[in-house]
Amino acid sequence: MARSGTGEKLRSGGRTGRNLPAAIASGLVLAALVIASLLIGPIGWYLLVAAAVVIGTAEVARRMDEAGRGVPLILLLVLGQATIWASWFFGPEGLAALGALSGLAIFLFSLFRAEGDFLAHASNALFVYFWIPVLASLSAMVATLGYEGLNGSLIVVAFLLCVIASDVGGFAAGVAFGRHPMVPAISPKKSWEGFAGSVIASAVVGALAMALLVDSHWGFGLVFGPVLAVCATLGDLVESQFKRTLGIKDMSRLIPGHGGLMDRVDGILPAGAATWLFLWALPVIA
Repeated sequence: MARSGTGEKLRSGGRTGRNLPAAIASGLVLAALVIASLLIGPIGWYLLVAAAVVIGTAEVARRMDEAGRGVPLILLLVLGQATIWASWFFGPEGLAALGALSGLAIFLFSLFRAEGDFLAHASNALFVYFWIPVLASLSAMVATLGYEGLNGSLIVVAFLLCVIASDVGGFAAGVAFGRHPMVPAISPKKSWEGFAGSVIASAVVGALAMALLVDSHWGFGLVFGPVLAVCATLGDLVESQFKRTLGIKDMSRLIPGHGGLMDRVDGILPAGAATWLFLWALPVIA
């Protein structure tokens, strides 16, 4: 997630810059939306993810347009929704097919409509498409997992809890112990101590979630949690580099205390994608 546990200021850096009361209140509202969607069932989770893709794509496109790196917003919104719902109706095969067709559509659009650098226009649009709709579609498909007693909705809860644990554990560890910058060239406020806190917290929560929610062995959670912490941190770094390239602090001011929606889901997207890929592959590799 954005500003995830490794994203705090180092001890010498002072305050974290967050409006914590507003961030907590907004987090509770977001949690309520997630819970409500999962109570409806997989279709509820899909509807929430589809709405998030629209908002996230619009946020990113607006920021890129402001920086002179415009992307075809309407085309990306259409392709994004087509990709998500193809995964709902046809599973991974539908996602793969729409991914290929969408890449072709972006190339053709850039060829005939782009002004200036064709390669830059196509690359920017492809980046947004694979960063948001594709990763979101994989995250959405987690709710449809169901073999050997797996409950997709509970898996969604488990992976989200791991990402939240990564955020909170890393934030606390970084504020308390953070001294060594993790990736100064991308995000100088991130520390290795914060990253360690993210991994440890995710491992603990992963073990508890697997044992108590998913009815799986807690040892699986000790691996599952840290993997998601790594994915969430990488997602955070990608967004940090994106914002650094454009010279912006937040994607928008949509969510009080958090910034834009992409500032909240940048870690969730790769973590959700990793969750689906790993669990989908288990019957094959087991």
